[in-house]
Amino acid sequence: MQSLKSASVANAVRSATRISQRSVSRTTRALSTLRSQTTTRNVSRTTAVSAALLSPKTQQQARHGSSSASSEALQKTPLYDLHLAHGAQMVPFGGFHMPVQYKGLSVSASHAFTREHASIFDVSHMVQRVFSGPGAREFLERVTPSDLASLGVHHSTLSVLLKADGSGGIVDDTIVTKLAEDKFYVVTNAGCREKDNEYFDQELVKAKESGLEVTQEQLDGWGLVALQGPEAEAVLADALDGTTDLKDLYFGQSVYGKVKLDGKTSAPLLISRGGYTGEDGFEISIPPSDTVAVTEKLLTVGGAERVQFAGLGARDSLRLEAGMCLYGHDLDESVSPVEAGLSWVIPPNRRKADAGYYGAETIAAQLTPKSKGGKGVTRRRVGLIVAGAPAREGAEIVAKGDPTTKLGRITSGCPSPTLGKNVAMGYIKDGQHKSGTEVEVLVRGKARPAVVAKMPFVPSKYYKSA
Repeated sequence: MQSLKSASVANAVRSATRISQRSVSRTTRALSTLRSQTTTRNVSRTTAVSAALLSPKTQQQARHGSSSASSEALQKTPLYDLHLAHGAQMVPFGGFHMPVQYKGLSVSASHAFTREHASIFDVSHMVQRVFSGPGAREFLERVTPSDLASLGVHHSTLSVLLKADGSGGIVDDTIVTKLAEDKFYVVTNAGCREKDNEYFDQELVKAKESGLEVTQEQLDGWGLVALQGPEAEAVLADALDGTTDLKDLYFGQSVYGKVKLDGKTSAPLLISRGGYTGEDGFEISIPPSDTVAVTEKLLTVGGAERVQFAGLGARDSLRLEAGMCLYGHDLDESVSPVEAGLSWVIPPNRRKADAGYYGAETIAAQLTPKSKGGKGVTRRRVGLIVAGAPAREGAEIVAKGDPTTKLGRITSGCPSPTLGKNVAMGYIKDGQHKSGTEVEVLVRGKARPAVVAKMPFVPSKYYKSA
């Protein structure tokens, strides 16, 4: 699997465009449909999903993500006007007006540009929270399986919020950053906002009743931008005021830095190294007063040859190539971390039934497979390479040569601009999940050959210490 870093931009874009020509046509048709829908038929969840990848279930429910739909008017991120100025095509998404792509740049071309250079994604629709107080760590270790005591200050971890009923089901996926021993920055998904707010409110009441001192602050109105791609570090370094050395900032770490603005510097920005594309990059939390200026600065210092805006369409194909989950599609409350292939978010010292977080007993039993005497799981999330037409969400996975033997279901899928193949992920019967297993996927009623494949489909390029 070759990265687009090894090809010229022109060749990469031409190749990607040929690969997904029919997909881009579908994008146009989907956008026309979305624009005709009223804003009261709102979207409810996401981190990113392309209008080109709308599944039948999504089209029927007029949403990208979770099954609940809000009746509130769509909100605008702080960058809304800047998106329009750059020719964005806006769609309802996670309760917000969000850009799906930009004038003059197809979804596949934007995808290729990100792999070759750098792109800016507006993710300000995500919910930024800060939990503080002497009981903050214990509180978060109750609702997630993470070991936050051992997590270093200004280090982050992917985690999951777990149902309080002990089932091990995932309420939402999240990134937790330790800002201090008693202060944590938590990012949750936009479409889960109402559900997560209710969840945290209930858990904070329980915490108070148990004697824990912890408070929550939502950073409403703050900007959050993801600068992703091999030139992300150089672009950000050119924008910073010179007091922050990004060479010492590795994947999963964060630092406060300031950007040079006209005649002044910005307020301190929380800069976290990581992202949702599989490329090196940063997610930058920005106070409301500086969001537009900081984003414009990144575009200006980078120049169009190094950095451009990218929308939800490219973000979805990039995250799928990187093997990353989309809540409401690949994850939901019926799925446990073990089934989802996220056992790695549970550290060794929290893998026992008495670990103290919600669902610990259930999850501990699942961690040991049936083949080794444990309970195991009946299904597992896997990657697949599908021949012929791309498999979309809801397509059935069946046994090779026997479409009556149901093995599982696709949860996400699209043509991969980087690989020139159709990639997908889904849940398959335990025992059929090993890489190289040949199966079939029913696409529009026709059985298509498919093979279980390791994820990520495209090798990750995170900036890690030696």
